Amino acid sequence: MGKITASRTSLRPDAKFNSLLLSKFVNCLMYDGKKSVALNVVYDALDIIASKFPDQESIEVFTQALENVKPHVEVRSKRVGGASYQVPMQVNRNRQQSLAIRWVLEAIRGKKGRPTAEKLAEELMAAYRREGAAMTKRENTHRMADANKAFAHFAW
Repeated sequence: MGKITASRTSLRPDAKFNSLLLSKFVNCLMYDGKKSVALNVVYDALDIIASKFPDQESIEVFTQALENVKPHVEVRSKRVGGASYQVPMQVNRNRQQSLAIRWVLEAIRGKKGRPTAEKLAEELMAAYRREGAAMTKRENTHRMADANKAFAHFAW
């Protein structure tokens, strides 16, 4: 097996918008190495967004949507003297991004019965307006961290 490298070191920005984030998103969406399919899905979704938000760049809506979904704190399990505590911790930038991408993809894969491009466009527009399934996931994560604030002193 070849050496595994962090994808961000060899990540090329996408051709249409010249965005690294979009490129990363396409790679996460892709199944079975079918990049052209994933690219078409994302570009179609961005076209739908462009038609719904004519006064804004669709890539900006996409970026802002992911920005809105990024969590700032999450809970991590920590074992202290035989008991497991959910300890709230800051999320580092790379993990924020990958969690945001993962939650958006989970949200659209959870909905059935419509083309992926439509579901993706809808989810991104919802996240842009700070609503939708991915946003709910973030709120729940923040709520859990807030509820377990008492155990913050275990975070070392």
